[in-house]
Amino acid sequence: MTLETNRADLSETRIVTDTPTPLSPGQCRLRIDHFALTTNNITYGVFGDMLRYWEVFPTEELNSGWGRIPTWGFAEVIESECDELPSGERLFGFLPMSSETIITPGKIDDRGVGDIAPHRVGLAGAYNRYQRCAADPVYDAEREPQQMVLYPLFFTSFVIDDFLLDNEDFGAAQAIVSSASSKTAIGFAQLAKHRGLTSVGLTSADNRSFVEALNVYSEVVCYDEFPSIKTIASVYVDIAGNQDLLRSVHSHLEGVLHHSMVVGNTNWNHKATDASALVAPQPEFLFAPSQIAKRTKEWGRDTLDARIGSAWSNYSEWTDSWIEFSHAIGEDQVLSVYETLQNGHPNPKLGYICSLPKETVK
Repeated sequence: MTLETNRADLSETRIVTDTPTPLSPGQCRLRIDHFALTTNNITYGVFGDMLRYWEVFPTEELNSGWGRIPTWGFAEVIESECDELPSGERLFGFLPMSSETIITPGKIDDRGVGDIAPHRVGLAGAYNRYQRCAADPVYDAEREPQQMVLYPLFFTSFVIDDFLLDNEDFGAAQAIVSSASSKTAIGFAQLAKHRGLTSVGLTSADNRSFVEALNVYSEVVCYDEFPSIKTIASVYVDIAGNQDLLRSVHSHLEGVLHHSMVVGNTNWNHKATDASALVAPQPEFLFAPSQIAKRTKEWGRDTLDARIGSAWSNYSEWTDSWIEFSHAIGEDQVLSVYETLQNGHPNPKLGYICSLPKETVK
């Protein structure tokens, strides 16, 4: 059982029952126990063609116009034709919204395994790599929900902060962050606060009290109050993807906006009404794997893992003070969560854990 999405209209979904497929030599069948759904998964759909997310889990009907949005979750090897990855292994990584999937293991070591299936060749390593839970230093069986929902987003938060550090914050005195209630934005704000960088969180009126209560932003501003933002040297971290807001922020900070970073698109279905020319600078898309590859070369994998691990440990413990987990089991509940996220009105306190067990097949 798999949830598929219309690539041209992310609001349209369908549930399909996959054709049973025998394993080829070297392959493994994974039972997907549960996966997280966040607005970040909607972003994967929005940027699916540009960043090749649609290629990770191809549909059985090629060129059908339907696609499988990747998620992050946990799976167990239930059938193996690969001696180095036996049945019973628990893995964490990129998974489809399905009850099971097949991978072709390669580049196997004690810590993880890559999928070397032909359709995944050339994809970013972070999206092809599965962590072996038994050897993963951040894994805690009791905290799988935190790892599924928060770790991939915090990973992006870490990269945002590190990219700015790597560029000396572009000389900015403040970082302005849209979609401040999103978990990616919250992670970045916590890191920025820790190192003393002023952050201004832009959010909706409905989410303002929640964002303020987090106490990680230096200032919280509602979207319609953006003119109150100080006109000092700034960087803009755009997670909302709202083009009207982007133009307004650029215009307000004309001459003092030193860098504009595109990270996400939580407002993916917003229709821009402002067609005016965008005030400089030109927004630049942040592709997290590129910055990670740079740091891996400079620092080495062990040092990079240690830095991310330390930051994650502090962040994960702090999130226990506000996050709540909601479990969706079966196609109806999972579809309901997806619709909530793609409509752009999720409860920011909630982390959604989903599963499509085989027994729900109709």
